[in-house]
Amino acid sequence: MAKRRANGEGSIRKRKDGRWEGRYTAGRDLVTGKAIYKNVLGKTRAEVKAKLKLAIEKSGVQSLRTERYTVGQWLNTWMENYAKLRVRASSHKTYQGFIDNHIKPTLGNVPLEKLTAMDLQKLYKYLLENGRVECTESRNRPKGLSVKTVRNINQMISSALNCAVEQRLIPANPTKGCVLPKLERKEMKILPPEGLGTFFEEARRSGVFELYYIDLATGLRRGELLGLKWSDIDLAKGIIHVRRQVLRQNGEVVEAPLKTKNSYRNIAIGTDAIEILKGIEQKDEYVFPSPFGGPMSPDSVLHMLQRVLRRAGLERIRFHDLRHTFSVLALQNGVDVKTLSTMLGHYSAGFTLDTYAHVTTSMQKQAANAVGNFLSGTLQS
Repeated sequence: MAKRRANGEGSIRKRKDGRWEGRYTAGRDLVTGKAIYKNVLGKTRAEVKAKLKLAIEKSGVQSLRTERYTVGQWLNTWMENYAKLRVRASSHKTYQGFIDNHIKPTLGNVPLEKLTAMDLQKLYKYLLENGRVECTESRNRPKGLSVKTVRNINQMISSALNCAVEQRLIPANPTKGCVLPKLERKEMKILPPEGLGTFFEEARRSGVFELYYIDLATGLRRGELLGLKWSDIDLAKGIIHVRRQVLRQNGEVVEAPLKTKNSYRNIAIGTDAIEILKGIEQKDEYVFPSPFGGPMSPDSVLHMLQRVLRRAGLERIRFHDLRHTFSVLALQNGVDVKTLSTMLGHYSAGFTLDTYAHVTTSMQKQAANAVGNFLSGTLQS
């Protein structure tokens, strides 16, 4: 009778032919889900015990089915059986784009167990320099992918390879040996308060005043602004319900869920914003639709912004900097950080405070000087 051993240590028994046998689980078949068993043999129990220990250690290095997977095949398996169940539909589509456009063409046919950190390092270097897929939207952009995109690709690959390690298909995750490019925070710019009047005048002449005014009055992200529908707005109460975003996926403009639970929020709007919204003709379910109906392209509003800025004689900024402009103006006009954090849909007030530390520091200095002047006055009296 085999002596009972702890989980993960296998089992040992004496066979009818007089030899000793050790049996252990070497993983699971990802197709059938059944356990894969292996055994070792020896003349004595001590010999088999030693062999069994060594075999179990090695079983973490390679399983019976490793040779059946290339990197591309494993990513497909991981996407279908793991990622599809754990990530949002929009993220799943993004991952599929990463795999089809950036990983498979270079590493798709590499055997999974032979993938190295150097293979991945070379891939990331290539993507940073020449990784952008040729399409209409990227015609005037740099040839390489952004640092953020490359880091996101690495994160996805790491998740897939962690799963492969858990399934005992590979001994370790090679992404841990990669050096990733540093993500440098882009300089925050805002529309200068003295230039807002000129900006709005040019936006009105260009027919896009309402869109940019509402964004500056709410701090909505670009996708959230374009995803606004009339059913999301309660003009009587002055409330906007942020419920979705519009983004470009695989060359198409589509609706998508918001990125985090904090992004689903209700924003109060002022009297001027309410009147501006009332003045917009409701031609479509979207507040700011495409000329052809349906949601407007995120690229279009960015191009329009650059035209308005150029014609107004203002410095070029990103669309996201309109959100920064709203935030800075709110803080400078007395809105507390907690309230602003809720309006922006941030996950914490601490993140908002870190993002706009330069503004709050300046405000604290002003407050300190004001209190100091008051106290100085009491000393002199």
